[in-house]
Amino acid sequence: MENREIFSTITTIPPVFVRLDGRAFHRLTETLGLEKPFDEFFHTSMVTVCSALLSDSGLNPDFAFTFSDEISLYFTRLPFNGRVEKIDSVAASFAASSLTLSLGGTSLLSFDARVIPATPDFACEYLADRQNEAWRNHLNAYCQQVLIEEGMSAKKAADQLKGLPAKDLHEMMHKRGFNLATTPAWQRRGVLIYKKITEKEGFNPITQQTVVAERSAVTVERDLPLFTSPEGKDFLGKLVALS
Repeated sequence: MENREIFSTITTIPPVFVRLDGRAFHRLTETLGLEKPFDEFFHTSMVTVCSALLSDSGLNPDFAFTFSDEISLYFTRLPFNGRVEKIDSVAASFAASSLTLSLGGTSLLSFDARVIPATPDFACEYLADRQNEAWRNHLNAYCQQVLIEEGMSAKKAADQLKGLPAKDLHEMMHKRGFNLATTPAWQRRGVLIYKKITEKEGFNPITQQTVVAERSAVTVERDLPLFTSPEGKDFLGKLVALS
């Protein structure tokens, strides 16, 4: 029967991104009573999922970038001999299970997953693109919420905002006395979760010598630079080079 598993032998080579997107997560807002336009509890839960994907999933991605209900995992070493179907299914199912637990286990959740072949240069370009999408998502979320609070239906608000350039959305909020550039950085620029190597000094009782051991710890960076800025390009270049 294995010869009928027509997609199971499709493989890829690193580096790659695996992007996870929450499926129909808008329902969570009502089910869990989440705050609009952004909920810190949900955000913290998504960061928890990313940390678990790095440290507990067995997939061993190098780092994760997340905003809203999206997670991008970067791999320079692939599990399952690079089998795309296996990587996608395990990453999506692990993320869904982890988020379900983090949110209290009251709602059924699912993610979809896709593999995106990359190079080190493309990895920096991809992350800048996803951060731009985080900014656009941030603008839309605030603008839609304020229109709803002013009496507009969710559908009409979405239709009115569709296709508007970012500067128009920013100006719309500015006219209402709200500067979107002052919102928390994690809302505007996303969050990066990565493994940071640190050195810790210890003592070997057998050799009676001081030794230095390397430890890997999951680190969460919520105050990211703009990836298209010189500082951001330098940050990404170092991050990808260390992967």
